[in-house]
Amino acid sequence: MGSSASAPHSVTVDSRSLFRDGRPWIPVMGEFHFSRYPADEWREELLKIKAGGIDLVATYLFWNQHENERGVFRFDGDLDVRRFVTLCREVGLAVAMRIGPWSHGECRNGGFPDWLEGAGCAPRTDDPAYLALVEPYYHRISHELRGLFHDDGGPIVAVQVENELYDQPAHLATLRSMAESAGMRAPLWTATGWGAADIPRDTLLPLYGGYPEAFWEDAYDGWTREMRRHYYFTPIRDDHAIGADLRSSAPTGSGPDDRRYPYATCEVGGGMAIAYHRRPIVPSEDITSLALAKLGSGSVWQGYYLYHGCSQRLDLREPNQESHDTGYPNDLPTVTYDFQAPLGEYGQVRPVFHALRLQHLFLHTYGTELARMPLSLPDAEPESLDDRATLRWAVRSAGEQGFLFVNNHQPHETLPDHKGIQFQVHLESGRTVTLPAQPVSVPSGAHFMWPIGLDLGAGLRLDWASAQPVTRLEVDGVPLTVLAATDGIPVSLALPMDVDVAGPAQVALDADATLVTVTESGTGALLTLKGPTGSARVLVLSHAEALRLNRVHVLGQDRLVLSDDLVLADGDELRLHTTSPTPSVALLPAPASLHGAEAGRPVPDGIFTRWSLSPASWLPQPAVETLQTQAVAPPARTGGSHQRASAPRDEDFEKAAVHHITVPASVLDGEGEVLLRLRYTGDAARAYIDGKLVADHFWYGPDWEIGLRRFADAVVQHGMEVRVLPLDQAARIHVGSSAREGLEAARAQATVESAELVAVARTTLCLEEV
Repeated sequence: MGSSASAPHSVTVDSRSLFRDGRPWIPVMGEFHFSRYPADEWREELLKIKAGGIDLVATYLFWNQHENERGVFRFDGDLDVRRFVTLCREVGLAVAMRIGPWSHGECRNGGFPDWLEGAGCAPRTDDPAYLALVEPYYHRISHELRGLFHDDGGPIVAVQVENELYDQPAHLATLRSMAESAGMRAPLWTATGWGAADIPRDTLLPLYGGYPEAFWEDAYDGWTREMRRHYYFTPIRDDHAIGADLRSSAPTGSGPDDRRYPYATCEVGGGMAIAYHRRPIVPSEDITSLALAKLGSGSVWQGYYLYHGCSQRLDLREPNQESHDTGYPNDLPTVTYDFQAPLGEYGQVRPVFHALRLQHLFLHTYGTELARMPLSLPDAEPESLDDRATLRWAVRSAGEQGFLFVNNHQPHETLPDHKGIQFQVHLESGRTVTLPAQPVSVPSGAHFMWPIGLDLGAGLRLDWASAQPVTRLEVDGVPLTVLAATDGIPVSLALPMDVDVAGPAQVALDADATLVTVTESGTGALLTLKGPTGSARVLVLSHAEALRLNRVHVLGQDRLVLSDDLVLADGDELRLHTTSPTPSVALLPAPASLHGAEAGRPVPDGIFTRWSLSPASWLPQPAVETLQTQAVAPPARTGGSHQRASAPRDEDFEKAAVHHITVPASVLDGEGEVLLRLRYTGDAARAYIDGKLVADHFWYGPDWEIGLRRFADAVVQHGMEVRVLPLDQAARIHVGSSAREGLEAARAQATVESAELVAVARTTLCLEEV
């Protein structure tokens, strides 16, 4: 694998890591399905994705969308993959194309067109009749993407063939060969490796995954057992749980040889879908701790599925979601594929977006070093998946440098505080580092990484710190390293003895180090370090402030931005997507002036400069009229290959409670999104505009949000009708423990409790220098 010698930039891979232009590279990949999102909004959403620290976008091509009718290809409108990839290049994102032909993605028939069933072939094999149908599809994909592959200077660096195919290595190799013969060229060719998949040796790079929960499990109470594995540090890459309900038997092979391939992922759970029978809630910390555990276990390619939620297509001849009607074990919503992702179905920014960005800032700055560091585990490891008493930690190191990873969080089960903790790390050089200098308590739920031998610039080195490295940049010609405190753990740093320290900290000397204790983290916790080779600075932010930290490149230099809201860099402008009643931004280094949104006078915020911005204007609220109060629960049904609870049918909603919502025209005058936030009691709900289904929802706890921008004219003219069904007493449904009482209420009632309009304002800020 690897780019050709004529490529403008090189991308290569060996058994340990990837390289870009000869430097180790840890890609941060986020999945976003272009064909399930309005094309007019792609660019803004891609800027959001980039703002979250993603540098590689993965996307599926679903065959049944592009060739729904045999021989008739569609790559127009929201199906225009060329336009999408071109926009990725424009905003500076690389692309991984997942071309199928079988893709899954909770799509009808895994993306196979319905006509394939009657085509007289054996799909997902080397049957010549099947390959003859795939070949023109591959050629058309290649035609659409001409000039956009990496070797031509385009953004496409990876291509995945098929998905979750466990026992057809020769077929996988055939698909790669066919794609290349059709004209597709990529440095990296991949396949999903979980379930002990038999991958053709050195032909496809196996990629792995791991989720905090599983909608594809049965509707029993409690956590999916195999998902526990992802919250431990382990060299085991495989996961036999992903897609297990689609296999006829348990894996028997050994899977790819881990010694030959780097540890790469494509489906670290960015959330979890909601099926009718199983509706798990996935909090932010369940995702960030899993992602951290993968990094600490040796991952050199962080790929999230999904990173951006979306909606199933409604313009095809058949429903496009996975369902019992097409033989799947699970009924998925007809429309929503939100996935509780960092960016939601309508582009909503979730808390996990900010929390993952903190890890991504670290990877963009220190990934080159981390990529070549192997995993080391402590002598005292957890004994089993049921061990909740042993502190989970690991080290990745090389030479005199390393990173200590700690995870004291897992879903559903509270892990204990660990008191009196010090870590002993044995480096490759033979030196043992003990940190911190005094024992600390690791709180329940804490998950973090600490540096060892961190380069601070100017020839200065940090021996270790009990704070997480975030990023490093030049400010006024002096290197500035940003660390983030962990709630409940004092921040201390160890520096060489010949380094002088100035700033809000206590400084002491021990036998071989200068020990620094930061008295209070924050925007003013700036340490100035002076050593024999030069000066550097260290800023220690609180955890809450670090979650608001962005790094952008505007007006020719890198800057740090603190904001509660989403911050996009677009050329020399900053753009905020804000729901805050009192929005503001703080910048470092500060420009001479900031214009837009009636920015107030700049004021100091520690070493940052902060501007208060105009609050969003008052938004009139919708009127809700109840048209039908009585609702009849559809009888509990089961279906699919596993006889799980089946979702209500179209005709069931004729007996639903009905509410009409009138949306004031003025709320959609601006450019930003407007969310209709519904709180309801019920089992399932659907939203219609002028009789057309536009959104649906299986109740699982959180409020239901519907973005109105894409329906603006129609929803103002016709309003929205919301139909809510109660739950049959006999239906077997799983929800998270915090939502069980609410679901039980749905067995007796179906009604909209409240409706609220929330504006997501877009504010453009122009920076100017003297």
